[in-house]
Amino acid sequence: MERKFISTLSRLIGGGGTAAQAQAAGTNGPAAARAERPNKAYLSAMRIFRDLSADEIKVVERSTVMTTAPKGKIVYQPEETGEILFLIKTGSVHLYRVSSEGRKFIVQTIGPMTFFGEMAIVGHNMYDLFAEAAEDCLLCVMGRADIERLLLSKPQIGLRMIEEIGQRMHDVQERLGDSVFKGVPARVASLLLKVSNDGEHSIKGLTHQDLADMLGIYRETVTNALDGLRDEGLVEVSRKEIAILNRDELRKVAEEEILRKR
Repeated sequence: MERKFISTLSRLIGGGGTAAQAQAAGTNGPAAARAERPNKAYLSAMRIFRDLSADEIKVVERSTVMTTAPKGKIVYQPEETGEILFLIKTGSVHLYRVSSEGRKFIVQTIGPMTFFGEMAIVGHNMYDLFAEAAEDCLLCVMGRADIERLLLSKPQIGLRMIEEIGQRMHDVQERLGDSVFKGVPARVASLLLKVSNDGEHSIKGLTHQDLADMLGIYRETVTNALDGLRDEGLVEVSRKEIAILNRDELRKVAEEEILRKR
């Protein structure tokens, strides 16, 4: 499994380094992919590490390799079954599945100051998921041995991870419920509110295809729904941005359920 961790690093660092280069970029040596500035402040700001002392944060820092991933880069794929933890410093990552017909379905989008990865020790498995940088990312990577040492010495970190994973499962269940009980306009409205932090900011960097992949529907279907919301004056849609104009009315659309036959 550790060989697979090194293989993952070699693919991430420079997009095709050797396993020896990845090993050199590991827990003790400097690496071309390591950030120029120390990442202790970032690590201590993460919720899962908030109980650690300054010395313990230094131990975590020495156990990580920092690397960049440009938008669109695959940072994890199903055949990489070795346990590995990614800490997202900046940017966001799509976790998605691909159907037998080649269609993409984004299961979750993981934002900055959080984590993802293959970690059976805390009940978090990637299964057949791909992880792709949704925007330019700065990532810290830890291998299985370091993860296990950290969790055994500080079990509260594992508890915080489990809490985070539980919230993500809740979010996925909500989306599944939406797909059963809501029509397309309501599902699109719900998604827009979620990714805009309930209308607090405009939605940038997500294409109509991205939204379609997140909902498991066709791009044309999303475009039609957005056109309808725009015609009602609820959103403004431009080539690179979606602005929420009336979040109260958008919430009403998001809450509309399909009238089911009895």
